[in-house]
Amino acid sequence: MLFHVRMDVSLPLDMPADVAAKLKANEKARFQELQQSGEWRHIWRIVGQYSNVSIFDVDSPAQLHDYLMSLPLFPYMRIDVMPLCRHPSSLHDDDR
Repeated sequence: MLFHVRMDVSLPLDMPADVAAKLKANEKARFQELQQSGEWRHIWRIVGQYSNVSIFDVDSPAQLHDYLMSLPLFPYMRIDVMPLCRHPSSLHDDDR
């Protein structure tokens, strides 16, 4: 199942820089694990914001939920999820 996911990160202004740096490093490592597995298919930055738009390819909404909750920055995110399905006018059978 494909999902469009927007993640907006808002770290507390008083968070110590070393704590923020550690969280960001752990987030990057977790992201790269999911990207290498093929389940976090795409990620794009939103210009001028600490936000991204991503495409996940997972087996179920529950699996996506578990992945999102496993992100180290999850407690500091606002997340919007949109399930996607193949458009009948698409030229690509697998929409990859």
